[in-house]
Amino acid sequence: MNKNRINTAFAPETRFDVRPSPPAPFRATLENEFERLKLRLLGDRLRAAETVLNAPLRRAANDAAAVAWTTLFPLLVFPALFEEKTDAAVRQAKRQARILAESRELVVTA
Repeated sequence: MNKNRINTAFAPETRFDVRPSPPAPFRATLENEFERLKLRLLGDRLRAAETVLNAPLRRAANDAAAVAWTTLFPLLVFPALFEEKTDAAVRQAKRQARILAESRELVVTA
């Protein structure tokens, strides 16, 4: 019933100029600076700590980095978060060591 013929005409192909990509975006530069800051602070803290605290300190640094990265100024926020998280990790590790020592004493004396 509705058989209207439409004449089609195709134009020549459209070409686009390909420009070289711009230099690294600001966020990529920020990531590099952020990673250097994280590694420097973590390295300083690991050198001053016992080897038992290696894993908890690394986890704390990663947690602080994850939270800081969600802010508008991660390079500004990270050092304070890093200190808070690593201090908490050290306290937790010492508490766990104390509880383990006390529980061993309880098991030996029982």
